[in-house]
Amino acid sequence: MIQRILAIAENTFRETVRDRILYNLILFALIMIFSSLALGQLTLGNENKVILNLGLAAISVFGTMIAIFIGAGLVYKEIEKRTVYALLAKPVRRFELVIGKYFGLVFTLFINLLIMTAGLELALLYAGCDDPWSYVRVFPAVFMIFLSLCLVTALALFFSTFSTPALSVLFTLFLWIIGHFGNDIKDFGKLTKSAAGEQLCSALYYVIPNFSNFQLLGGRYVLQSAGYSQTANPLALAGVVFYCLVYIVLVLSIGVLIFRGRDFK
Repeated sequence: MIQRILAIAENTFRETVRDRILYNLILFALIMIFSSLALGQLTLGNENKVILNLGLAAISVFGTMIAIFIGAGLVYKEIEKRTVYALLAKPVRRFELVIGKYFGLVFTLFINLLIMTAGLELALLYAGCDDPWSYVRVFPAVFMIFLSLCLVTALALFFSTFSTPALSVLFTLFLWIIGHFGNDIKDFGKLTKSAAGEQLCSALYYVIPNFSNFQLLGGRYVLQSAGYSQTANPLALAGVVFYCLVYIVLVLSIGVLIFRGRDFK
């Protein structure tokens, strides 16, 4: 089983690295990172913070776009090209196909993050950053971004099991945006002064993925924490990792159940 999943993941990785949109988004991300050098020169004594904040924001946004636009068509593309018939005719189970696709795209995102992180480090080096901890503080923030991308990939792949790529992109992007305002949704329920409204908003708060969790690091936002000499809170990191893993398992499990129920005859 593991060998089949790894084989599908490897094949997915090879397919995604040949996708043009992947290189376009990476190129734009690197341009944004190095353009922060020019913006950093406009500040007085805050060049490193500006480069870090804009660089991490570029990594997060463009990494999310890669996860959404590529992940939304992973399963649908196999159905549209009818290659799913050849795959399922072999000793490959449907859940192995979904999980293999997921890990293949996650590995692609991991490689892309390494490239963009290297670009950010080079930008800091070129700017003459003399604080060695500035280079180190990038990695906890990038790790949190990677966790959020893993969750976005799971959502995109989930919608891809039963919807078209266009709708999958729309649904995933909608959840990604709403997920950054989870606390606001809960507070809005209290402002309604209605028991039904408060219960509905509370249910949405727990059902919708809370992407604001991945922005917090040691009590501050990731972008702010990376710009200051603040260490990551191990308990906070462990809680975010646990939340991410549980949500991914639930989303992929539901996606597998939907995909198993589909009839390809």
